[in-house]
Amino acid sequence: MSGNLISHYGSFKFWGVGVFVMLVLLSLLYMKLTSKYKVTSKQKLFFFTAVVLFYLFKGSPIALVSGDQLFSAHVLQLMVVLFVVPPLCIMSLPVDFLRSYFWSYQKRRVMKWLTHPFPSALLFNISLSVYFAPPVFNMAISHSVLLQSLQTLLLLFAFIMWWTIITPLPEMTKLSEQVRVLYIFLASLLLLPIGIFLLATGHPHYMLYQAGQQILPSLSALGDQQLGGGFLKGIQLTTYGIALFIIMSRWAKKEEEPDDDYPYYARESFNVPYKKK
Repeated sequence: MSGNLISHYGSFKFWGVGVFVMLVLLSLLYMKLTSKYKVTSKQKLFFFTAVVLFYLFKGSPIALVSGDQLFSAHVLQLMVVLFVVPPLCIMSLPVDFLRSYFWSYQKRRVMKWLTHPFPSALLFNISLSVYFAPPVFNMAISHSVLLQSLQTLLLLFAFIMWWTIITPLPEMTKLSEQVRVLYIFLASLLLLPIGIFLLATGHPHYMLYQAGQQILPSLSALGDQQLGGGFLKGIQLTTYGIALFIIMSRWAKKEEEPDDDYPYYARESFNVPYKKK
C-alpha cells in the first residue's frame, strides 16, 4: 500500500510544482497591480494566507491523499479552497483597485447581474450539492479533467457568493445588513441536505474510497464519509458564523451612531431629540 502512494507521489510532483509556479506568478501580479494603491499590512496578510492555504491543500501531499485515499481529505481540501480562500482574497484587495478593475462602465451590468444575492447563493450551493451527489462525484473523480473543471467552476461561484456577502464595493451591491444576514442563513440551509446525507447515510457511496484507506486503515469507508460530512458542515458554519459576527458587529455599531442632523446626549432625557446649535 505504501508503494502505491510512493508511485502516485512521483507523478504528483509535477502537479505540485505547477501549482507553486502559478501561485508565485499570481503573487507577483498582485504586487504589481496593487502597487499604485494603498494596501494595508492586513490586506497583504489576507492575500498571502490565501496563497499558502491554496498551496497546502492543492499543491502539497494533502492533495495526493484527497485524490484517492481519504474522502474526508477531499472534502477538507475543497471546503478550505471554497470557504476560506475566496473571502481572504476579496478582503486583500483595496477598494480603489476594485473600483478601477470591476466597476468600469463596460463591466457594471455584468457585475451587478453576477452578484445579485439570491441567484448567486443558489448557483454556488446547489452546484456544490450536485458535485457531491454520488453519481456525479463517482464519474468526475475518475476523470481528472472533468474533476478540475468542476472545481474551477465551484471556485468561480464561491468568489461570486463571497463577494455578495462581503460587499467590498457598496455602490455595486447595495445590500443592508439585514439582507446579508438573511442571505447567509439561506446559503447555510441550501447545503443542509447534502450535509445530512453525508453524516446520516448508513453505507458508503463513493466507490473510489470503498476499498479501504491506506493512510488510516482503522477508519472505515463509512466513517471516512461521515467525517467528510463533518468537515463540510463544520467549515461552512464556522466561516458563515465569522461573517455573521462581523456583519452584526458593524450593524450594531451603525445603530449606535447618533444622527448627524439630530444629535442628542445619552445622559439627558428629552421626549424628542433636538438639533445641536
